[in-house]
Amino acid sequence: MALEWMPRDNEAKDHSLHRNPYWSNEAPGVIFEKKPLTDPAGKEVKGLYVAWITLNNPKQFNSYTTDMVKGVIAGFENASLDRSVIAAVFTAVGPYAFCTGGNTKEYSEYYSKRPDEYGQYMELFNHMVDAILGCHKPVICRVNGMRVAGGQEIGLACDLAISSDLAIFGQAGPKHGSSPAGGSSDFLPWFLTMEDAMYNCVSCEMWSAYKMKMKGMISKVVPVLKIDGQWVRNPMIETDNYIKDGEIVYGEYKTGDALAEGKALLKQHQANADFELLDKEVDKIVWRFANLFPACLVKSIEDVRQKKKFFWDTMKNDHRHWLAANMSGEAFLGFGAFNTKKITGQDTIDFLKFRQNVADARDWDMEMFAEVMGKPKE
Repeated sequence: MALEWMPRDNEAKDHSLHRNPYWSNEAPGVIFEKKPLTDPAGKEVKGLYVAWITLNNPKQFNSYTTDMVKGVIAGFENASLDRSVIAAVFTAVGPYAFCTGGNTKEYSEYYSKRPDEYGQYMELFNHMVDAILGCHKPVICRVNGMRVAGGQEIGLACDLAISSDLAIFGQAGPKHGSSPAGGSSDFLPWFLTMEDAMYNCVSCEMWSAYKMKMKGMISKVVPVLKIDGQWVRNPMIETDNYIKDGEIVYGEYKTGDALAEGKALLKQHQANADFELLDKEVDKIVWRFANLFPACLVKSIEDVRQKKKFFWDTMKNDHRHWLAANMSGEAFLGFGAFNTKKITGQDTIDFLKFRQNVADARDWDMEMFAEVMGKPKE
């Protein structure tokens, strides 16, 4: 029996956290869209949506600026609180990159030599990872291209990943003056064997989408090249199991003429990549989510997430302080070298000279730094 005599406020409240969010269709920026939920026949379901949070900085491989980090936070927190949203899809503009991490130009030209400022930035970065891990909706990473460095880390924070088979995955920190301390060093030992996690973190080796699938780190890999009406798998990658030098090789790069031919084909067609199959896989997963009890779904997701969150929450503040302090040393050099590669022709320092200077107990001053940086091209 209804209790008609009890007063009720039946107007739905708006729980959005960000009245003036950092969203923009202009690059660099973050695009936030609520796309209608569609059934397998493509028919829209009234009143239900999928939140798409899209990094929009393709000229810099969708690296995130400070304001873009704020846009991602706003996107996930608003998606989390929107009762009409079924799931969140995290992706980026263009056929080349999901995300290559923090914006190196901004790092080099503003944050380097300003450790306190970078510490403030890392507070925002940590909040971004927290917003992904804390979203009360399933989060799908739609990997449209390379997912590297900080891009790999925010991708690993997502619940599931569906990938273009042209994407590459990996870390770049030790090569460019940082550490994979934005999540990878916390998440990977949970995902992989300890040796695989160690190698992936320190080698700066890029893994193909097929190798990531083989390692159990992404859910689905689909082709995005359509040539003469036919889907063509990544022409640079071995996609058959076979034995080479005593071990199973799958998802590794081809060698010799086969690799050169694959690169040429990719260069010719990648700009026109077709994401039809990728989007169909995303839609399939969202539709499955839509046909589950929402509270039971989120409880199940958060039970699994909690294992990632445990390691992330244990270390994130320590990471923040170390990364800030490092901005006056190796990060200053590493990001500076990368940012000036058009001037010097190289994107890394002279590591051996730097190690020799360290071995000689040299002061870490600008004179020592100048010795290991590339010189302007003639």
